Amino acid sequence: MRTNKSKSTLVGPGINIQYPWSQLLVSGEKTVETRGYPLPAKYAGKPLAIIETPGPCKPRFKARIIGVITFSHSIQYKTYAEWDADRGRHRVPANDPAFRFRAGKKKYGWVVKEVTKLKTPVMAPAKRGIVFASACSVPANFS
Repeated sequence: MRTNKSKSTLVGPGINIQYPWSQLLVSGEKTVETRGYPLPAKYAGKPLAIIETPGPCKPRFKARIIGVITFSHSIQYKTYAEWDADRGRHRVPANDPAFRFRAGKKKYGWVVKEVTKLKTPVMAPAKRGIVFASACSVPANFS
């Protein structure tokens, strides 16, 4: 993240994370984020805005930035046993319809290095996610 001209906000990339996983991350209860691809090298050790999206949850809300997260590296779960043994960190139930381990599909865990919850959520940019959201604005005094 870089400081904008007014120095009141930091601007940088963001990553979509669905509720309730987003809340587990900012609370520190979840320390590994699971994905179907490894952490891109350019984001390792770099702060990312957490863009909380509603997913299928209720009540519905508009996407919002709720924190800043830094991932140190990613690991690949090659077997169900490896993924299951790490459940205490990734917190995904074995029967989760969207995010469970599936044989034949790659599964990675992005290891959280640091996470900070914003005092107050801020609006997410119109284009969101690690591919599109390159300019998320976060208050400079977020921590």
